Amino acid sequence: MAKIGINIKEGTLANEQNEKKEVIIGIDLGTTNSLVAYINTATGKAEAIKDVEGNNKLVPSIIHFGEEKQITVGNDARAFLVKEPQNTIYSVKRLMGKAFQDIAEYTSFFGYQVIDDNTESLVKIRVGEQFFTPIELSALILKQLKQRIEAALEQEVSKAVITVPAYFNDSQRQATRDAGKLAGLEVLRIVNEPTAASLAYGIGTNKEEEQTIAVYDLGGGTFDISILNISDGIFEVRSTNGDTFLGGDDFDQAILKYWIERNGWDEKEIQADKSRTQALRLHAEEAKKQLSQTDTFNASIEGDTGDFTITRSTFESLIQPLVDRTLKACKQALKDAKLSNNEIDEIVLVGGSTRVPLVKKSIENFFGKKAHDDLNPDEVVALGAAVQADILAGNNKDFLLIDVTPLSLGIETMGGLMDVIIPRNSKVPARTGRQYTTHLDGQANMKISIYQGERDLVQDNRKLGEFHLKGIPAMPAGLPKVEISFIIDADGITKVRAKELRSGIEQSIEVQPSYGLSEADMGKMLLESIQFAEQDMKARGLKEALVEGEQLILTTQRFIEKNGNLLSEEEQKGTQAHITALQEIMNVDEKDKDQIQGKIEALNEFTRPFAERLMDIAVSTAMKGKKL
Repeated sequence: MAKIGINIKEGTLANEQNEKKEVIIGIDLGTTNSLVAYINTATGKAEAIKDVEGNNKLVPSIIHFGEEKQITVGNDARAFLVKEPQNTIYSVKRLMGKAFQDIAEYTSFFGYQVIDDNTESLVKIRVGEQFFTPIELSALILKQLKQRIEAALEQEVSKAVITVPAYFNDSQRQATRDAGKLAGLEVLRIVNEPTAASLAYGIGTNKEEEQTIAVYDLGGGTFDISILNISDGIFEVRSTNGDTFLGGDDFDQAILKYWIERNGWDEKEIQADKSRTQALRLHAEEAKKQLSQTDTFNASIEGDTGDFTITRSTFESLIQPLVDRTLKACKQALKDAKLSNNEIDEIVLVGGSTRVPLVKKSIENFFGKKAHDDLNPDEVVALGAAVQADILAGNNKDFLLIDVTPLSLGIETMGGLMDVIIPRNSKVPARTGRQYTTHLDGQANMKISIYQGERDLVQDNRKLGEFHLKGIPAMPAGLPKVEISFIIDADGITKVRAKELRSGIEQSIEVQPSYGLSEADMGKMLLESIQFAEQDMKARGLKEALVEGEQLILTTQRFIEKNGNLLSEEEQKGTQAHITALQEIMNVDEKDKDQIQGKIEALNEFTRPFAERLMDIAVSTAMKGKKL
């Protein structure tokens, strides 16, 4: 597979000579901190890049939006966590690829507003009158990392390897790719964090050696344990387990709850005061770090009369249940890999939270051997990503790179949007599926249009074919489950299959994705996807808002028709007024995504109380006369 070089600065495809000089960077997009690294050609070693003052390698994954819409990322944004919590975003990685229902019980953790739109669509974050997706917010962090390394190397950088937890699903991986594209980066690979960590330690570089290793990764917001088998320079994930909502943030919360109880405070009152909550959370984080070095923490917060004493033994008793959850995941990962503890050759510790003495001691006791922690656990993933980037650049010939798909493959969804099912650079052969449903009651047919390309709107991509899935049983909208699968064989032939899972009806088509496309055509498509990434994201956001608005209006009108007799005249009039306001803002010539989202949120907020009331009535009626 030939490589296609892109010069973002000049807006051209790079020639052979330019490509040899090109630097491919490695990025660890973290919950708490992010880093960027590269291979220093002078030393041949991976290096994480420091800030312009030459101090910090870590970029805090924090974003602040000022009154004039100015954006601050990193250390300078940290101070606003307490001053302006509602305008300061942190731990956005926890929201990647998530619907509100996935994170509902954790919303009190966030100082900013995470929108509950009562659907299964991905979450949105509200800052003033602006609405953002986790993809857009992550892109701002990636842009900061891109600018940092470009300033350090004094050259344009356009290609990257970005790491994700091994258990990240397709939606979360695609969200990470989209964030990279929006930041002006061609994401050559999404690499599992445990694989990157292993590469950083040089594990697997000896092709004569076969090893089974465990990578224990406990970061700020996520935990995963991965069992890898390494043979002939090829990394195979035998099993993975973990928790997308378990990490150092939860250690901080444990300390915070301890202080709330110790001081006799009302937890709901504390949570209602976002500035105080953030001040306490940051103080708890400071306590956690200090207790990794000392036995007692006793420091005050200016202007707060609370008692903030805590000992290491108390801290360890608070977090023991959380550490036990990680060990339970380790047991399951070993079980899934059909291995015992003593069959693990090496253990690698990753993530800043592994600095907590109880964590390191527990994992070494569990596996019965010393763990690798020589490299900075905050940096190890980024360093490994740089090693992987060096392999992709062709500078490391000891590793086999399996052939990959040159462009993304997907289908058209409502609003003319491209929904990627197999991302660019996926290894082949490959098989991936995703479930969809109908949008109309009694819908019997579904048109599946297949596209290839990197743009957000199908009109900017290449159509490969289409077919109709006919005979879907008449059901209410949203009830049918249609699984659309893409299967690519080793020759690059793609078969697309649609199957309605309840009835079993099925239809398929074969396409050849690369047929008729030259390398220059592919390069042009990739270049345009990066050049127009911001424009595409805005267009996608507007299309999605319009589709969401139309569906909400239809659903609400049906709800009123069915339950109007149970609603007051005021509730009915108020609902209609909100519907009208939403329709008007959707029908103006110069449509604005944030204004539409604002009206959607207003309609949701207005109808939620009586929708919940009617649900309670329905449940009460259904349960009448029954014993529990």
